[in-house]
This record gives sequence, C-alpha cells and structure tokens, in this order.
Amino acid sequence: MCPRHSLPRFSRIVSMTKIIAFNKHRKVIAADHSALTAQAGVVMRRRNTSAATPIGLGTHHAGRAVAIAASIVVPTRGRPQLLNRCLASLALQSFDSERFEIIVVDDGPSEQTRDVVSGWAAHSGEKGGPLVTYIPSMGPHGPAAARNHGWRAARGAIVAFTDDDTIARADWLRNGIQAFADDVHAVCGRVIMPLEGTPTDYELDAKNLETAEFVTANCFCRRKVLEDLGGFDEQFRFAWREDSDLHFRLLDYHANIVREPNAVMMHPVRPAGWGVSLRQVKKVQFDALLYKKHPKLYRRKIRARPRWDFYLTVVALTTMLLSLLGGAAGLGVLSGLIWIFMTGRFCFQRLQKTSKAPGHILEMVVTSMLIPPMAVFWRAVGAVRYKVGFL
Repeated sequence: MCPRHSLPRFSRIVSMTKIIAFNKHRKVIAADHSALTAQAGVVMRRRNTSAATPIGLGTHHAGRAVAIAASIVVPTRGRPQLLNRCLASLALQSFDSERFEIIVVDDGPSEQTRDVVSGWAAHSGEKGGPLVTYIPSMGPHGPAAARNHGWRAARGAIVAFTDDDTIARADWLRNGIQAFADDVHAVCGRVIMPLEGTPTDYELDAKNLETAEFVTANCFCRRKVLEDLGGFDEQFRFAWREDSDLHFRLLDYHANIVREPNAVMMHPVRPAGWGVSLRQVKKVQFDALLYKKHPKLYRRKIRARPRWDFYLTVVALTTMLLSLLGGAAGLGVLSGLIWIFMTGRFCFQRLQKTSKAPGHILEMVVTSMLIPPMAVFWRAVGAVRYKVGFL
C-alpha cells in the first residue's frame, strides 16, 4: 500500500516529486517539481533558466552526483490502485537505490495517479529510496508514446520497461542489469501470470504472455539502442503489437537479445467483465500495421496463415442472409449449416481447456458468433488505414 500514513501535506509532497511535462511536439514545457498539467490540477510554470535542475528525492542524493545505471519506465492511465502496488515492488528492489530511478508516465493525467506517485516519492525521500519522476503526457497518447516519453527523460544507460499492473520480484532489476554483457543490446525477463483453478477463455489467452518472446511488461534495453531505433512506433495506439514491432526492429538491427529467467515479473490477470473478448477484437487492426512493416517476421512469429476459418464463417453467414432474403432457400440452408459448423468449431476450441461454468459457456457461444465478423471487419479497417494487402 502507498505509505500515506507517513506523508507530509500535499504542498510538501509535490515539492519532493520530480515532474516533467511535454507537449504533443515532444518539447519540454515544464521540468521542475511545481510543473503539472492543468488537467492534473496543478498550475504549470515555465522554467526561467535552463541551468536549473529538477528537484530530486531524499537527502541521500544531496551534495554529490550519483550515476544512474538504470531507469524504470512505467506507463499508466487511470489505474492508481494497480500503479500503487507496482511502485511498492519497484521501490523495494535489492539494487542500490541511488543508482536507479523510477519514471511514471501518466497517459491520462489525473490527480489520483499523481497522488500515488507523490506518495511514493515522499516515502522514497524519507527512506532513502530511488528518485521518482512523474510525467503527465499531453500527447500523443497510447502506451508506445508513453514509453517514449519515459525513456527520453531517463538518465540511465539501461532502460527497464514494465506495466502498471505488474509486481516485480525483489531481485528483478539486479538480475536484469547483470545480464548485460558488453555485447548485449536487450534483455527479456520472465513473466509469471498465476491462475487458480480452470481458467476462463480470457484468462487462458492472457496467460500466453508467459511464453511470449518479447514483451514490454518485462524487458530491458540500452538507451543508445532506443535512440538508434527511434523508440516505439506511436502509430500503435493501443496496447497491442507495439512490443512485437520493437522486437522485430531489434532483430533487423541485429541486436543481441538475451533471456534472463531470474528477472521475474509477476503479472496477475486483471478481472474482466462479460464479453471482454469483443472489446479486444478492435486491436486486430494493428496486425495490419505490423504486417506492413515486417511481413516475413509477422508470418514467421505471429501468424503463419490468414484466419481462413473466420473468412469462411463470414462468407457462409453473408451467403445465408442474402439467400434467405432472395428466396434461395436451398443455398440459404446449406450456407447456414456451414456457418453453424464453423461457429460451433470455434466455440468448442475455446472451451476445450477453459471453464465449463454455465455463464462462461453462454459467453463463449455468444462471442463465438460475433468475433469472426468483427475480426474480419477490423482486419479490413487496418488494411485500408495502413494501405496494405493484409488478410
């Protein structure tokens, strides 16, 4: 929990927090402890001199320059309770607190998020913890853009990325940093997503993060490499495929990427409402962008073949409806049977290893009817938007 019992009054909290604000053109418009967006409820002020330095945290930094070895970047938006839990784990890393910093990028600046960061900043100052920086992002928005704001403000030669809903093991940062030999450009840690009992379809899909080759929930990269690559591609506006894009560009860069299984990040599966899969289908449009940029790597590492099952399902459904409207009953019945078979097949696949609770079965039946046409639609949107022949 955020150590609020030990916090000073708000005005003192803000004075202990390093805050940087960018405008949408990437220019720093405020870079001191008094600077926040008006959206966050604090007046922003321009610096009067470029020589001034943002206020740090804690007396242990005073009087001498400290070399920051690593910067941890945490993008967040509207999830202060999860962020609070994440920062608690990051503040307790078994790594010299003077040699790493934590940068929180608020992609939807809010007073609640700022208060959580300010609380940990004050706690860090009192307990001799790491420097904490709050960056309210005025745009562009999205996790890719937020991470770019973070690493560009970082002072460490190595930048560690994670999400606001993760929990770092105490030796996560130390093990990740130690994996950097002279010829290593990036390091992938291990993600653990604990589940109890038989998972739902949503939970099983989320658990695939454990076996993903490269995820921004737990990765480390040299800042120089990020500069060479230009960071994350901000066209990926949702939390989808932006990490694969960076991974593929690292491969094109001939980067030496190593895995460090001892750099462990817990990533509990967040609760989700009924029909969550329908809300996620929209993200598939960014598959088209990833395919346009890296067609061979996309087919090799993401999806070897188009979703012909979805296309067949949609063709059968469309043919059934048009046939029934046009009076071609025989063709309508045949295409309807094909649609029922393909939909049932998809539903059965999703239920094979997941919960058989009545409510979950009903959710799978309904969403299995809706996902194929929605997925085909959003794939088409992506193909048109990014001008690529993508199936």
